[in-house]
Amino acid sequence: MTRKEILKAVDHTLLTQTATWEEIRQVLDDAMTYKTASACVPPAYVKQAAEYVDGRVPICTVIGFPNGYHAATVKVYEAKNAVMDGADEIDMVINIGFLKDRRYREVEDEIRQVHGACGGKILKVIIETCLLTDEEKIKACEIVTNAGAEYVKTSTGFSNAGATPDDVALMKSHVGKNVKVKAAGGISCFEDAEELIRLGADRLGTSKLVKLVKAAETDAT
Repeated sequence: MTRKEILKAVDHTLLTQTATWEEIRQVLDDAMTYKTASACVPPAYVKQAAEYVDGRVPICTVIGFPNGYHAATVKVYEAKNAVMDGADEIDMVINIGFLKDRRYREVEDEIRQVHGACGGKILKVIIETCLLTDEEKIKACEIVTNAGAEYVKTSTGFSNAGATPDDVALMKSHVGKNVKVKAAGGISCFEDAEELIRLGADRLGTSKLVKLVKAAETDAT
């Protein structure tokens, strides 16, 4: 794959707590320049970001982030508000403790409610694979499929590890045929990105690949 092809699968992301509008705007500019799949920004910046890009790149944001233990009603409100502000895609974190407690119906119902609140926009469900057993990852993929979400996503990038090839392959083999896989967290080079795509990732959440391209362009001048 070429770098341009890989970048088309990237959600170019900035979700640090200290992110300023100037930094967000640079991410948006880069996403438009390098034609990434979306720009993923904090919820508080969605309205400003959507107005700034004016439809030139999809705006993604996060819900129940990064820990996932918000009440379901709060996540639903967050999703509705994000869509109202102009978000095109929503990445939500499941209640990981509920999954571990085998409260599967509640986890599924929450995803279903948030998906409904998205009003037809894309929902990606973060299961935080680094905190789960393989059995729990498989069950999470089943739940996400049943709930009707468009994607299952590996990681927030804020826990103790990110996407791994083994997790992407496992998730790809256990999601429904209409559910895609997003790998996120720790994707730091194009070789790793290509490998994750080969194993079944349809999207990649990262900030580093665009930075690598920009650095290469600077070195070439």
